[in-house]
Amino acid sequence: MSNPKNTVLTAAAELFGEKDPTAVDRWVSIGYTQHSALAADGPEALRQLVAGLPGDFRYEGARVLADRDLVVLHGTYFGFGPAPMVGFDIFRVDGDGKLAEHWDALTPVVTDTASGRTQTDGPADVTEVEKTEANRALVAEFAEKVLVGADYSVLTDYISTETYRQHNPEAADGLDGFGAAAATWAEQGKNLVYKNVHKVIAEGEFVLVQSEGEFGVPVAYYDLFRVAEGKIVEHWDVIAPVPADLPHGNGLF
Repeated sequence: MSNPKNTVLTAAAELFGEKDPTAVDRWVSIGYTQHSALAADGPEALRQLVAGLPGDFRYEGARVLADRDLVVLHGTYFGFGPAPMVGFDIFRVDGDGKLAEHWDALTPVVTDTASGRTQTDGPADVTEVEKTEANRALVAEFAEKVLVGADYSVLTDYISTETYRQHNPEAADGLDGFGAAAATWAEQGKNLVYKNVHKVIAEGEFVLVQSEGEFGVPVAYYDLFRVAEGKIVEHWDVIAPVPADLPHGNGLF
């Protein structure tokens, strides 16, 4: 039985670290299903993407989560475009130890953030594996009641009132910081609307929620939460517009 986390880290190092197109033959399933807005479907499109990466392209990983056959990478891409991009990548690893499916969301790096934190800094190591299922349940319920249900009266049932470290570049720390940012966004015609939760991926104290909704325009929401003592204490995210046209027919989700 392969270890999905090791598979993804090794494959990513060869594909995006060494920029080696032949890594596709070793690590990617012939039925590779692509959900990214940046690549067409199948292994050959991934091979072309890797072959075309510029010389100054590099990836800086921040954290890795593994949940059964799904592996999440959170980090920063340099050289994909004019600005560095913060990204979440989700890979599904099949029973043969090959990358079988991929989802992602990218957003530009913001250097001047409301909280003074970066979009990727903070704790990275999974230390509380035994709390995975409790934390998954807490965040899944929060996502349905607060994010999709928009019932902010129960916010403090899920988010700590003492510590809420914020990595969204436009929101300051704490529930007050989030409230102020949400009010500003609403004034800009960008209400936080969550319609569907597609995935809840958990390992230890970290839980990633992949959702679909609107933020002025249709978006993919990738929200990563850190849980401590039964409350959410930290949040990272990427909010990526859903393009009108994708290079495949698989959808973003």
